[in-house]
Amino acid sequence: MPLKFKETGIPDLLIVEPVVFGDERGFFLEFYKRSEFLKAGINVNFVQDNHSRSKKGVLRGLHFQEEPAAQGKLVKCIRGKIFDVAVDLRKGSPTFKKWFGIELSEENKLMLWIPPGFAHGFLTLSEEAEIIYKVSGSEYSPKHDRSIRWDDPEIGIAWPLDTKPILSEKDKNAPFLKEIEINFSFGEEK
Repeated sequence: MPLKFKETGIPDLLIVEPVVFGDERGFFLEFYKRSEFLKAGINVNFVQDNHSRSKKGVLRGLHFQEEPAAQGKLVKCIRGKIFDVAVDLRKGSPTFKKWFGIELSEENKLMLWIPPGFAHGFLTLSEEAEIIYKVSGSEYSPKHDRSIRWDDPEIGIAWPLDTKPILSEKDKNAPFLKEIEINFSFGEEK
């Protein structure tokens, strides 16, 4: 059952669309299959799975782990709807500091592959949403955990907000991109 990998306009950042088999009983899909990822040129070793629930208006991010504990993420919304965002932090990339956003939902079943070297965040659009994501590279490391302001004007993300977002203290106090040192380089292993 092949997965479809679609370009986003940012090198290595891909939309992953599963083939969904549905009938009167429900549906079945594969959201990760090593052989399909290898065919798409993504050779990753997933080391951790995470599950998050958020209420409407919650904005989480922009988060990343710096080297040597960088992570890739395969993000899937299993309940509700989110606006998922990735920001290219790889120096030398033709899309350095550019962002990509996509609606992920239980209905569209799309996923986003975010390779190491990107910051990640999302906004909950439905009354409640749950996401699961597989993490490659390194397990969570508080020592390497970093954030960038969700509203950094240098990045300029067009969040689909109708009210002020609900933020954690960490995200409220995150630095702007110009205030941190980035140690990712374009062309590193995916």
